[in-house]
Amino acid sequence: MKPTLPAAALLLLALSACDKVPPPPPPAPPAPATANDAALPPPALDQPDTDVPPAQAPAAAMPPQMAPAEGQLARDDGYGDLRLGMSAAQARAAWGGELDGQPGAAGGCHVLKPRWAKGSADFGLMFEADKLVRYDVRTAKETAPGGGKVGMDLAQLRALYAGRVQEQPHKYIEGGKVLRIAGPNAQSGVLVFETDAAGKATAWRVGLPPQVDYVEACG
Repeated sequence: MKPTLPAAALLLLALSACDKVPPPPPPAPPAPATANDAALPPPALDQPDTDVPPAQAPAAAMPPQMAPAEGQLARDDGYGDLRLGMSAAQARAAWGGELDGQPGAAGGCHVLKPRWAKGSADFGLMFEADKLVRYDVRTAKETAPGGGKVGMDLAQLRALYAGRVQEQPHKYIEGGKVLRIAGPNAQSGVLVFETDAAGKATAWRVGLPPQVDYVEACG
């Protein structure tokens, strides 16, 4: 007769068999690429391969006449919203305020002035044949295109407009000079300074030839 295991030993064997956990199944192989997947473009890079140029060139890279100071109204082709060649009606609308003065004979010359310049020669808009042909400034409060101002001396003006200045004697002021600076392009006006006998700028104007060269303006 074969010996039998005690009941307690059989119970332990059964419990140990229940404690064994089967090993996890092997990972599934990756799915093969489809035709649609192969056609997809590669993901975009976060950064460009080359440097992106700035949206606007720095002011230092521009010619002086193209980079007026902030708030400056005088331009080589007009003043503020006014442009050389505008009619008197267009100029009044663009000015946005009162302009005093009335046109003379048809095709003649006349000057319009803002209220703040009434009774003075500080500022005037000159029209001929109903076209804005120039504006005149006789105050240091305004800055000319390129940086010139009333009160500057000849040396300062020559330095500001180096290589562009044409000088000639003043027609009426002994020892005075007229400095003529051509605009940077065909659409620009001409800038003219007048100096006294001491070489100080007393006035400047921007306009179209031949009117910009009239020393007497509408006189």
